[in-house]
This record gives sequence, C-alpha cells and structure tokens, in this order.
Amino acid sequence: MAVRAKFENSNEVGVFAKLTNAYCLVGIGASENFYSVFEGELSDVIPVIRTSVAGVRIVGRLCVGNRNGLLVPNTTTDQELQHIRNALPDSVKIQRVEERLSALGNVIVCNDYVALVHPDLDRETEEILADTLKVEVFRQTVAGNVLVGSYCALSNNGGLVHPRTPVEDQDELSSLLQVPLVAGTVNRGSDVVGAGMVVNDWVSFCGLDTTSTELSVIESVFKLGDAQPSAITSSMRASLFESMT
Repeated sequence: MAVRAKFENSNEVGVFAKLTNAYCLVGIGASENFYSVFEGELSDVIPVIRTSVAGVRIVGRLCVGNRNGLLVPNTTTDQELQHIRNALPDSVKIQRVEERLSALGNVIVCNDYVALVHPDLDRETEEILADTLKVEVFRQTVAGNVLVGSYCALSNNGGLVHPRTPVEDQDELSSLLQVPLVAGTVNRGSDVVGAGMVVNDWVSFCGLDTTSTELSVIESVFKLGDAQPSAITSSMRASLFESMT
C-alpha cells in the first residue's frame, strides 16, 4: 500500500529516507510521527535505521542500496559507517565510494537486479556498484535528465518516471529494467518522483501533498496491495480526464 508522510515541513520523503526490501534508512532529527509512520509499516519486517550520512540528514539523496548492499559517499564518517553496519542485516554489504558525483541517490536508481546510472559516473564506481549490489548497470537518462535517481522511482515490480518521458524512452527503459514503467508525478504534480517518494516491493511512502489519483497510479504500477495494473487504463483514466476538464 502507499502511505503519506512528511519530514518536518517537507514533502520530499525520498530526500530523507532510503527504502529497500532489507532495510530502511531515515534521517535523524525529525519529529516522532515521521518515524512512527515508517516503523508502523516496516519494523516487524525490516530494520528502520535512524542515521545521518556525512553529517547531514538527506540520507535518501546521498546513498544508494538494495537488499544486497548499500553504497555511501566517502564523506561518511567512521562513526556513521559503524552505526549503519551494526544495524543492517548481516547479508547486506556496506561500502564507501570515492566518487566525484557524491550524491549517489541522485545519480543512481536501482532495484535488486538492475541499476540506471548518470552517464558520467566513474568506471570504478560502476564496478563497485555491480559488485556490491549485484546488479546489471546501464548508463541512461530519464526524459533527457542525467539525474536518474531524482526523476525515477523503482522497485522489483515497476517504476515511475518523469511525466515528460517520451513513450520510446519508456519502452527502452522498461526493456532494460524488465519491469513496467509509468510516467507520473507525486506531491500534487511534482516531477521529481525519486525525491518525492520511496518504494519497495510491498509498501511506498509519498509526501503528504500526494493526491489520491497519484496514489492510485503508484499503487497500481508498483503492484502494492490489491491494485491491478489494468486499473490505470480504466478508472484512473476517467479520474485523470475529469481533473483536466
């Protein structure tokens, strides 16, 4: 299911949280109700780890990970690294990366099998990524944007991309990723979908401003709860056209 949340005064949930099938990182220092939203949905299944990365709270933009591993920038302190390592499940490898494009969450998007990366990412980082996260890596853009992590949200069941992504690009990305893709928005029309939401195979968290239409698109494409993909073409289309007219 898709759940709405807010970090202090911000709807950009994906900036302050990183969600995978094996763990969830959330930035420190928010109000308790932000954490309780995550812990209420996740704590029975996976650890919810409160941490900072490189001394800041925007953990979702600085690190990238899946159920196999987690990559953090080389500015991460030893203390933070140790704290995260202690809280992660034993099967998850954590690795510091020496990378010029240090906001890894902005330049990489991945699920448990495939990663899309910024065209200028270092070869060495690409190899560490493939090795640690056990993914196939493709250099791509989303709707002409090199920040693939900001403009795409991905799980093993589906993906949401920038609303202006041409159909040919959607088809190409979909065949690379082997999951269905839909162009859409979060937070009442925001095109920065990677920063506005986090998703794994069974739950998604979006900003508080996300409309019910956007939520049903998200539930449908990521196959959360009982939503079926066919719902997009029937009921969804009707409500979209109503809102446009």
